Amino acid sequence: MSAFLRNIPNVLTAVRVLLAPLTAYLIVEGKDFAALGVFAAAGVSDAIDGFLARRFGLVSRFGEYLDPAADKLLMLICFVTLTMMHQAPLWLSALVIGRDAAIVAGVLLARALSLPVKMEPLAIGKASTVVQIGYVALLLLLLAFNLDMPQLTLVAAAAAAVFTLLSWFAYGQLLLKAFALGRRPA
Repeated sequence: MSAFLRNIPNVLTAVRVLLAPLTAYLIVEGKDFAALGVFAAAGVSDAIDGFLARRFGLVSRFGEYLDPAADKLLMLICFVTLTMMHQAPLWLSALVIGRDAAIVAGVLLARALSLPVKMEPLAIGKASTVVQIGYVALLLLLLAFNLDMPQLTLVAAAAAAVFTLLSWFAYGQLLLKAFALGRRPA
């Protein structure tokens, strides 16, 4: 297999990195239908690169880091931009960003202290990401079709908050468990 074919998942992930600021630009410019399309394209590229990597054994160490970073960048940029445009509440964006920052800080702390932490996403973390993506997609869909559904957006924001908090708590438990295991006498 050629080097290009082996790197298709990484190329798709790199494209997703580029789609994040484009999505934000389109939101700010009021090109809501285009923003929804670009956001959807980013989601499709995520699904395709994951499928190709697993199905054909094209998983790379670089891709294992780039893929979640691309996902986080897309979500960060979308939440910040939608908050700036008064579409997403500041408290929810702060919660989503705070959770991701806490996870990164926890991983760095665990590594610095050589704590026994398994570096795998939890099911609740994946569920939280899916709900957050659904929330952003809902907001972009409502913007694209010029719909105002405050009750629906409030329920969706609450769901995103609950999943984000549950995920934050679960990752925090992992870190506390690692501290407990790392502090045991040999």
